[in-house]
Amino acid sequence: MVETTINPADYRETSYAGILSFLRFAYSRDLSKADVAILGVPYDLGTTNRPGARSGPRAIREQSSLVGEYEWGVWPWDYHLSERHTVVDYGDVCDFTAYPERMTEELERMATEIISQDTALFSLGGDHFISLPLLRAHVKKHGPLALIHFDAHTDTWVDEDYNHGTMFYHAIQEGLIDVAHSIQVGIRTPNPDEFGLQILDAVTMDQMSNAEIVAAIRERVQGRKAYLSFDIDFLDPAFAPGTGTPVCGGASVLQGREILRGLKGLEIIGGDLVEVAPAYDPIGSVTALAGATLSCDILYLISETLTDA
Repeated sequence: MVETTINPADYRETSYAGILSFLRFAYSRDLSKADVAILGVPYDLGTTNRPGARSGPRAIREQSSLVGEYEWGVWPWDYHLSERHTVVDYGDVCDFTAYPERMTEELERMATEIISQDTALFSLGGDHFISLPLLRAHVKKHGPLALIHFDAHTDTWVDEDYNHGTMFYHAIQEGLIDVAHSIQVGIRTPNPDEFGLQILDAVTMDQMSNAEIVAAIRERVQGRKAYLSFDIDFLDPAFAPGTGTPVCGGASVLQGREILRGLKGLEIIGGDLVEVAPAYDPIGSVTALAGATLSCDILYLISETLTDA
């Protein structure tokens, strides 16, 4: 049997046709030459409000064909990711339907396996609870990490239950997060500052320029390995209605992108983008499109880290 690999550099397909992989990267579980792997986590049993984020990875992949349709890369980045690194779409974590404990164990196992092969990992959610097993896997290799967290919610609610509002509380209790060098951006819900995380809430952000926001993040994180977690509800519902817990007063897609690109040069070793629930998009898959675009920016940041290493 002859094996054929389809890569973005081989030829260009129209945005509405072709394989459903992220940015047209090859589906592969061969990590022998992979610098970065993209992993989907279609899980939403940790949601406390509207379900549907299990459909996020597929929707983001579909919309990525629009974001990555140009052979020179994703504007305004000036190169294609494949020019510098081998990126593969690793597919999804599966076989856990209706079993949260099984998902947690399997995601941590699979993420650990990928990271242990010196392949950087970027994950597509799913609800935000997935960050906990992902952090556990990353910390095994890198030690406690600075957290750069974009969200409307702090997700540090003190509760022994495991859901998408408690996972960073548990991560702090487990010593996964270097709280003294971590920051949460865009918060616009009650934010008990009990753990030493720096919080830039939405009102504070509104009084700052993008450059000032970037400077605050860089000052907090500089010199530490960082994990970047981006909840799509960081964006205002005008730009991302398709999510389980929308909160008014958030950022635009352009502001989110400008802040992310300003983080170029920080040592971002992995990350995730979560909470895209496409069933709540009124028309045009706008939330999934925003998620795919921001996912590209985070991938570029990981790529820059690999290049600088």
